[in-house]
Amino acid sequence: MSLPRAVLIGIGNPYRRDDGIGPALAAAIEQLRPPGVSVTISDGEPSRLLDAWSGAPLAVVVDAVLCDDPAPGRIHRTALGAAPAGTAAGRQSASASTHGLGIPDAIRLAEALDRAPQRLVVFAVEAADIGFGPGLTAAVGACLPELTQAVLAELAADPPR
Repeated sequence: MSLPRAVLIGIGNPYRRDDGIGPALAAAIEQLRPPGVSVTISDGEPSRLLDAWSGAPLAVVVDAVLCDDPAPGRIHRTALGAAPAGTAAGRQSASASTHGLGIPDAIRLAEALDRAPQRLVVFAVEAADIGFGPGLTAAVGACLPELTQAVLAELAADPPR
């Protein structure tokens, strides 16, 4: 079995309201079945992220974030190339993940273990409510079509060389 040309990782918990944006996006993309794309859902634990994206030319990650001055449903895109171990090239830390450890922790671990994807694109969606319960809030749910199109465009782009 050959490696996919891209992996899409939806991070989150669909039973924590807006924290379910990653799994909701993953479900939407999986229904479209883009060729060469592996779709997975993760709780965001760094070693599981490494397992999902290790060796991939492109990894696209979707997660909910909490911001100090929130605009629920606003989408942030950050692209990172794989940097040599021990460097901070391209790393950005603007918001807090809705999980204990976040994507920056996974990136540092991937760099240290030489398990980073060639290219990593993170779509972070500002959350309004991460309390217990199913279903996205109206503001975050409303961004799902735009987010789906942005992720599809990323997955259709030329792979890194």
